[in-house]
Amino acid sequence: MGADSAYKIGDITMNYEFIVTYSGEEFYPTRPEINKIHIEDIAHSLSLLCRANGHISHFYSIAQHSINCANEAKARGYPAKMQLACLIHDSSEAYISDITRPVKQHLSEYKKIEKVLQDTIYVKFIGALLTSEEFSVVNDIDNELLVFELNSLMKARFIDKKANLHAIPSIEPRDFLDVENEFLKLYYGIMHAGVIQGR
Repeated sequence: MGADSAYKIGDITMNYEFIVTYSGEEFYPTRPEINKIHIEDIAHSLSLLCRANGHISHFYSIAQHSINCANEAKARGYPAKMQLACLIHDSSEAYISDITRPVKQHLSEYKKIEKVLQDTIYVKFIGALLTSEEFSVVNDIDNELLVFELNSLMKARFIDKKANLHAIPSIEPRDFLDVENEFLKLYYGIMHAGVIQGR
């Protein structure tokens, strides 16, 4: 372990290269191991991370946003695979957090790390990378939810656009454990349906 990848807290030497997940895994975000990615870690972390860097009227988690995206995919008639893709589309943030879009666009290395990690998550839970068409569906739903969230949860009304949604999103304040459990229930419900085998 190089000097630039370690730091000290008192007499303890810590490693900069990995994080410790909720389940206790030593996880290297820049070198993701698929067997160390767990849906329980993702659900727990995302239910405690706030959208929009907290610049909203009340706590609204990334997990709650993800549930809304999955429900929107279902309301639009998309199959279970796309519902699951929407549910986990922000799952990399459980391991590397999020950076606001105005800053992220300047961070090419971060975007590379994020893509490798998110692609690994898709392979873990869906069994393959998203096609360009599938990615477009997820991106469209994500952006429509973003418009709804900006108009509903922020004081500034700077978007002259109404979100085109088929489902009614849940944006009310909720206990993070309730959201975490709903995220997991939704995930296991899709998997139990047997549409996506062996994941």
